[in-house]
This record gives sequence, C-alpha cells and structure tokens, in this order.
Amino acid sequence: MASKPGILRLKSEFALRGVAMRVCAALVACWVSSACSLVAPKFERPVLSVVSIQMTGGNLLQQNFLVKLNVENPNDRALPVTSLHVEMHVGGEEIAHGTNNQPFVVPAHGENQFDMTITANAALVILKLAASRNSHADVIDYDLTGGASLDLPFLRDLPFHQTGSLPLKGLYQ
Repeated sequence: MASKPGILRLKSEFALRGVAMRVCAALVACWVSSACSLVAPKFERPVLSVVSIQMTGGNLLQQNFLVKLNVENPNDRALPVTSLHVEMHVGGEEIAHGTNNQPFVVPAHGENQFDMTITANAALVILKLAASRNSHADVIDYDLTGGASLDLPFLRDLPFHQTGSLPLKGLYQ
C-alpha cells in the first residue's frame, strides 16, 4: 500500500507536465501567428475605374470591346499583377467579362492604365444602353468585380469590387 501514494504522485506530475506542455504549445502558436502577421503585408484594395470603351468587333450575339482601365494603388508597396479577371455589371446583370494575362506593375501610391479586351452580351448591352438613352441619362452606372493575381509571397489573390459611371456621349459616337 505504500506504493500507491508514489503512483498517485507520478500520475499528478505527468498530468501537470501535460498541462504545461499544452500551455507552452499554445503560447508558441500565438507567438508564431503574431510573427506571421508582422511579416505578411497588409494591402488595401486597388481602385479600378473605366477610362474608355471602344468596340473592336463582334457578331449578332456578342461584341468585343477594348476597355482602358486605370488601377490606383493606395499601398506603400508596388503591386506586381500577373493576371486580372473582370466582370462588368449594369443594372445588376453581368453584361461583359474579360481576362488580362499580360503582367504589369502598379507603383506604390501610384497608378497604371492598361487595355483589356472584354466580351459582352450584345443583346443586354443594347437593352441597357437603350434604357439609359430613353431615360435621358448622361451616364451609365456600372459595377466591376473580379480579382488580380499578384506575384507576392504572402498575397496571391486580391479580389476587388468597384462602382462607377461612364459617360454615354462617347459610346454613341
């Protein structure tokens, strides 16, 4: 019977060691995650806006447009963009989409313009433009959604959502 207190003491020592190991593991995990947040850059979303749209061709069902986009980088680091995908919505409906696989760099606290070919549903575009023209609107409101693939070690994809308006006068000429 004299050995039972020794066994109980060993069990409680192992239990205390197990608790101490779990606490140490939790502290190390917290330290590692906080260190990663110091190393990983924090980026604000870039601001995209449509500069111009020019029809380049198409057929009865779809039209191709050359869209000049402006990207503003509010960050203190350059954004090396490897590709970009965009969807354009008007009145809540997707009317166009496109992808740009040409890499470009947006300088820190700077901007860059680039051309992108987008494909549009011709019937929806005509309906949206006609509705805007019939309502005597001078602009058409749009939503751009998509994402930029970046060549950065801690940030590979940067989604965006931007709204804006495009003057109709230039589209009808």
